[in-house]
Amino acid sequence: MSLLSIIHSRALDGLSAAAVDVEVHLANGLPSFTLVGLADLEVKESRERVRAALQSSGLEFPANKRITVNLSPADLPKEGARFDLPIALGLLAASGQIDQALLTHVECAGELGLSGELRPVKGALAMALALRAAKLDRELILPRGCADEAALVQGLVVKEAGHLLDLVNALQDKSEAPLTRVRRDPPPPSDTALDLRDIKGQTGPKRALEIAAAGGLSLLLVGPPGTGKSMLAQRLPALLPPLTEAEALESAALLSANGQFRPEQWARRSFRAPHHSASAAALIGGGSPPRPGEITLAQHGVLFLDELPEFQRPSLEALREPLETGRVHISRSAHQADFPARFQLVAAMNPCPCGHLGNPHKACRCSPAEISRYQGRLSGPLLDRIDLTVDVPVLPTAILSAAADGETSAAVAARVAVARQRAVDRQGCENGRLMAAQLDEHVLMAPEAQTLLHLASARLAWSGRSFHRVLRIARTIADLAGSDTILATHVGEAIQWRRALPGQGG
Repeated sequence: MSLLSIIHSRALDGLSAAAVDVEVHLANGLPSFTLVGLADLEVKESRERVRAALQSSGLEFPANKRITVNLSPADLPKEGARFDLPIALGLLAASGQIDQALLTHVECAGELGLSGELRPVKGALAMALALRAAKLDRELILPRGCADEAALVQGLVVKEAGHLLDLVNALQDKSEAPLTRVRRDPPPPSDTALDLRDIKGQTGPKRALEIAAAGGLSLLLVGPPGTGKSMLAQRLPALLPPLTEAEALESAALLSANGQFRPEQWARRSFRAPHHSASAAALIGGGSPPRPGEITLAQHGVLFLDELPEFQRPSLEALREPLETGRVHISRSAHQADFPARFQLVAAMNPCPCGHLGNPHKACRCSPAEISRYQGRLSGPLLDRIDLTVDVPVLPTAILSAAADGETSAAVAARVAVARQRAVDRQGCENGRLMAAQLDEHVLMAPEAQTLLHLASARLAWSGRSFHRVLRIARTIADLAGSDTILATHVGEAIQWRRALPGQGG
């Protein structure tokens, strides 16, 4: 009988799935069950779940032994119930109930119910991606309910089990029904029922939405209540090009690591809309060990912040760096993590506390001081980082009662795809990601366009950042028009999208 067994598993470390060896040792002495290796309370509770699951399944629990379980590496934090299954298999192998050699080329994770039932764990997709990247000759065994996630990663052998006893019998060839090998082709992207044509009127905001989609630009929608700001934001993902396979896997793995992935979400751009009470840690990420926030879960998708001035000031200010760099670094005394944050920001707000500043049909009740105080909740540096500021006006009732008009999302998305491809062919990325040096290299302007831009910059006292953002907007408008050169008309339109908030002038 072997008194030591080693089972391979993985722990979620931020967004990655780090390899963990579950070492189980049995020794003579006073009966005990010790679990070491920087395990949190939920992992340590697995002792009781494993004991009950083995006994309920008719398997022997080595109750008269001194049991030591080590989760290696010892300096990596472990959390969750994902180690229940490897600990149970390790006990069975160490006590001679199954052959250790059968587990050499296996990785597994799963939560155990007291009856021995296997329950899904989060991060299955992240585990599969990490295993494929490690290029190890191992099968991945997961509970039914999350194995289909892992099977989205091509080139792996993924098997699923519903009960601990089924797995043990299959490993020992005692079962007439071997473990099911899960094969899953990526499902086709699901269509969204939200169409741009559902929004009546609002030609200007729809145009801004198209520009934002084509350039990967951020935008702020400003208007009275009920003018369609949220409807516009919700339709932006349908205008964006389909995700590549690598982007779809990355987005799905991020959601899977947080237990939020659903198969019907495959290859669909994330749309995250946190409530305005969200803390800075919820938006940016935080905790110990650090966990990703909404900006990371919106990777390759859209982050929608409705009622923007109602968010806490620290939460909004924390967005400034990720908007520029596309990454966020979370530092804690014991652990650091670097998360991706390549999201597209769409924000919406009322122009004043009562919401009716500029409404031709309803008078604003707010004093200038109240308006200034309300809009002052948004700092100048944050507003400077938002590319387009869009006025969403109140529509006449005649337009609201008319039938749907305008183009469909599919028609606009086709133009967006062509414009984005022009940008990628020219510079290798969308216009919203162009750095200052790249702007000098790839932005070709007609002389009259250059003159107009410099005049506007001097008159409106733009910062260097604002100047570059207008260049990106103008470059995107030119791409939508199929022009290699930025013309004065493109610059003129771009200048209009850098307007100040209502009541601020400029």
